[in-house]
Amino acid sequence: MHHRHQHPRHAEHVHLREFARSRGFGPGRGGRGGPRARRGDVRAAIVALLAERPMHGYEMIQEIEERTGGAWTPSAGSIYPTLQMLEDEGLIRGEESDGKRRFSLTDEGRAQHEEKASEVTPWEAVTAGAAPEQIQLRASVGKLHHAVRQVFHAADTEQQTRVRELLDETRRKIYGILAEEG
Repeated sequence: MHHRHQHPRHAEHVHLREFARSRGFGPGRGGRGGPRARRGDVRAAIVALLAERPMHGYEMIQEIEERTGGAWTPSAGSIYPTLQMLEDEGLIRGEESDGKRRFSLTDEGRAQHEEKASEVTPWEAVTAGAAPEQIQLRASVGKLHHAVRQVFHAADTEQQTRVRELLDETRRKIYGILAEEG
């Protein structure tokens, strides 16, 4: 019989994951944490953004993430196929610009957007159920993740050691906060 060896910190990791899920973060409540965009929201978001100005696919991802305070970051795997579908339907058109494909609404796409202009925007729908502090916390985690990724590319060994020590200390302090009463 094969027994799975558990790292001593495995239980700690599982505890944090369960705590996060109970607070509305993580896969237990919508995939990448927090409120989940309903099916079809990527499509609506693209049309709404392109009604404002032409954009590249990556710009759309960044714009949606910014407008939701990090609560929703659609993947390229959801944005680009949807762009292709909208283009096939004649609602948007893509043009090459500086080696990138910039999309804009067609007249038909603009007419469809104007029919739905009074509806809640897709990014407002995503953030409607989330507490402001959760949105801010998620944004802070995203910024931290970006900074740590930079350490792998730009820091020397001594800097990497200092960052690792800081992260370990921060993790311990987070558990200290979680252990507090009330």
